[in-house]
Amino acid sequence: MSVYTATTDAVAGSLTLSALLGTVPLLTFFVTLLVLKTKAWQSGLAALAAALVVAVLGFGMPADLAALSATQGAVFGLLPIVWIVVMALWFYQVTVLSGRFDDMRAIFDSVGGGDIRIQAVLIAFCFGGMLEALAGFGAPVAITATMLLALGLPPLKTAVVVLLANTAPVAFGAVGIPITTAGQLTGIPAAHIGAIVGHQAPFVAVLVPFLLVLIIDGARGVKQTWPALLVIGATFSLGIWMSATHFSYELTDVVASLLAMGAAVVLLRFWRPRGATEAAARLGLPAAERTGELTGTRVWMAVLPYLVVVAVFAVAKLWTFGVDIPAWLASTNVRIPWPGLDGRLVNAAGQPIGSTVYSLPWLSSPGTLLLIAGLIVAAVYSVFDGGGRYRLTMGNALAEIGRCFHRMRWSALTIVSVLSLAYVMNFSGQTLAMGTAVAGVGAAFAFLSPVLGWLGTAVTGSDTSANALFANLQQTAAQNAGLDPALMVAANTSGGVVGKMISPQSLAIAATAVGMEGQESRILRSVVPWSLGLLALVCTLVWLQSGPLAWMLP
Repeated sequence: MSVYTATTDAVAGSLTLSALLGTVPLLTFFVTLLVLKTKAWQSGLAALAAALVVAVLGFGMPADLAALSATQGAVFGLLPIVWIVVMALWFYQVTVLSGRFDDMRAIFDSVGGGDIRIQAVLIAFCFGGMLEALAGFGAPVAITATMLLALGLPPLKTAVVVLLANTAPVAFGAVGIPITTAGQLTGIPAAHIGAIVGHQAPFVAVLVPFLLVLIIDGARGVKQTWPALLVIGATFSLGIWMSATHFSYELTDVVASLLAMGAAVVLLRFWRPRGATEAAARLGLPAAERTGELTGTRVWMAVLPYLVVVAVFAVAKLWTFGVDIPAWLASTNVRIPWPGLDGRLVNAAGQPIGSTVYSLPWLSSPGTLLLIAGLIVAAVYSVFDGGGRYRLTMGNALAEIGRCFHRMRWSALTIVSVLSLAYVMNFSGQTLAMGTAVAGVGAAFAFLSPVLGWLGTAVTGSDTSANALFANLQQTAAQNAGLDPALMVAANTSGGVVGKMISPQSLAIAATAVGMEGQESRILRSVVPWSLGLLALVCTLVWLQSGPLAWMLP
């Protein structure tokens, strides 16, 4: 049977021509999505077709190997990626179906103490971070936008606030899927990539609360509320660093959000911001009234899902007393040499590459852990229903899984097509050729690296897709430029978080949520400066971490 070795000069012996031809699938994706206005899954399939043609006719890859590469990518897209995304959405839906989500919203209103500026930060930033961790894919923007509108915040400000708030949490969204994807594609341990992102995202996170209040109430509002903004932003940033580095990158957003919320509760028991009434008047709102008191039981039941998911992941990731749970879970992974592909893709030395072995994490997957956590929460909610006030049966909770799969079917097809595209490009050598060519800029690539993630997320609306498209390119370029590959792959993720706010999907979701359909361009003009400014910050930080600040990396 024939074997294949990826090279950087497969096209007419030229690196330049090979790299240019390798861009055709990516250009196909971007042009069909942005110019022809096709749906994301259609763009993904078109780009996949282009990648197959380029692999076979341009790079000389046997057609059967190209097709088998696509199938391995598709299966990885389904499990664990789609499985995790659907389970994260389902876990969130359990809180909605039970009615406890409304109590959670009331908690944020109550903690804010009637100050719409603080409430907006808690809802858009803290609660939005939890929603990004568990639902992702636009849910945080849509849900928090409706909550801010209910408080009386004007539509345009609401849209800008929720889009800007949905930045730092994106890197760890849907239980760390962007980082999991990058680790799988590059072979770099996902936990290491997550830890590096955990040393980058905090620099963005600490600024976001200040920027949100600046948008809502200008410099005066920041001056009146800065102690709370500093505590929330700093605690959130500390949670990112701590969880991504020492606990679990998958749960980073949940841990950071809970810590920030807890810190705000403590601070606001002893300190209140000035000017809440004046701020409401400047926004054309009546003075906000404190929401009715919640009972202790309702508060605990509302936060129960997030405590349970932290506990389940803590056991799965850290429990080594008596039984090493993490090691046992890892041992259940099923390794499958991909039929017809494994052993036929070889390196320059003629040795088979290891990435053709598919690992099936049926039990250790974060998606399965979310299923376990969700079943625990659903069982508790079905028993303690508050005298019928909160009605959730196990049957309805389980049926919601099917509804979530149906709701996510087109997003799932997009994920599958993009991962298939990534595998074909990686195995055929298209990504290798582009990465080698890009590395020609040398050390300057460290500064430009986040721009690729920013561009990929801005176009696709997904940091996961941006990593699927560019993670291997980042790795190859870093190796050829003498840079740390893990740092550049992490930079792709961190650059993507500040591109999410200007993606067409995010803009459309925000516009719909605030009743500004057809005015996406108006929202875009308001958020572009923030996106570019934060991108410059991330680029500078990554450049420093590649040199003078290398000591700060894990």
